[in-house]
Amino acid sequence: MKTEPLLFSCPARLLSAILFLPLLFAAGCRREEGPSPQPVVLQRIAVPPAGQYYHSVYPGGVTGAEDDITPADVDAYESAVGHRVAWVYFSHNWYNGRAFPAATAEWIRSRGSVPFIRLMLRSSSDQEIAEPLFTLETIVSGAWDKDLRAWGEAARAFGTALIVEWGTEMNGRWFSWNGVWNGGAGEGPRRFREAFRHIVGVIRAQGAGNITWVFHVNGDDDPQKEWNRFENYYPGDDMVDWLGVSVYGAQTPLDEEWPIFSKGLDAVAPRITALAPDKPLFVLEFGVTAGNPLGKPAKWADAALVSLLADRWPQIRGFSWWNERWQNDDNPKHDTNMQVQSIPGLAAVFRQRLAGGNVIDRPIFE
Repeated sequence: MKTEPLLFSCPARLLSAILFLPLLFAAGCRREEGPSPQPVVLQRIAVPPAGQYYHSVYPGGVTGAEDDITPADVDAYESAVGHRVAWVYFSHNWYNGRAFPAATAEWIRSRGSVPFIRLMLRSSSDQEIAEPLFTLETIVSGAWDKDLRAWGEAARAFGTALIVEWGTEMNGRWFSWNGVWNGGAGEGPRRFREAFRHIVGVIRAQGAGNITWVFHVNGDDDPQKEWNRFENYYPGDDMVDWLGVSVYGAQTPLDEEWPIFSKGLDAVAPRITALAPDKPLFVLEFGVTAGNPLGKPAKWADAALVSLLADRWPQIRGFSWWNERWQNDDNPKHDTNMQVQSIPGLAAVFRQRLAGGNVIDRPIFE
């Protein structure tokens, strides 16, 4: 029996339009009074009920900068897995512009999903280097407050729910906000905490109460030093709404290990839970590459999804697959490929495991 994909159903589009229309009307017709707008919460995304999980994705772009995703990228993923997504994850790189990424956020909202924005204050996509411009010190000093205020005002005007993170995977040396590049032991985590609090504080002050703020760590601390444990970077419960973690399998065909998802999450979940027991946890990035002789992506993903959906970690309330491919060197056989739509057997695993009633493919709102 042939069935129409959920992604393209007209009733789904109509329902999304009906749900969003009053909020868009309110956002467009609200009158600003005075230079200091008061917080106005038009809409926020809610945490799913116990035993239910948001299903979401970073859909993959072309350049690897994570800011050039398109509706076609989301279509390809949703069609492959047979389910829609609650949010669409993407980066806002300040080296390509500091203004709120309204165009991308708009088309994500038009699909009925929530924009999940990685707020990336960096001057290039180069990794394992010190940031020359948007340093933690200049952030705290207020050097970028004008841009942050404008960003917050635009986010508030957007009106409907947004999820935003800054300082992605701060316990990994690949990002310039890691402590290795900011004074090392003690000093680096302290500067990060201050910068996190400053960014959230400035944007919140513009009335952007529709933003859910996320503290997103990597599953492994790198470097593996006591001072670099992600707990040392935590900015405080008052600045964080959700917790997030990245847990990957092999990321290139040349990796000499085949990390198991459940083992990685078993190691990190208790630490995150102890850090903020009352906050929900989301697996914001997970994935595994094809082409590595140590294992099969379909088997890896199947085990990961089974464990996630079996409530093995009750604090977890959702997950987001990293659906990207990229070049590692001049040999195409060494390219990384995590795309569900192009890896044999992977789409079938997702279709089977997402078919249960505990998977939520549209956002719930407060």
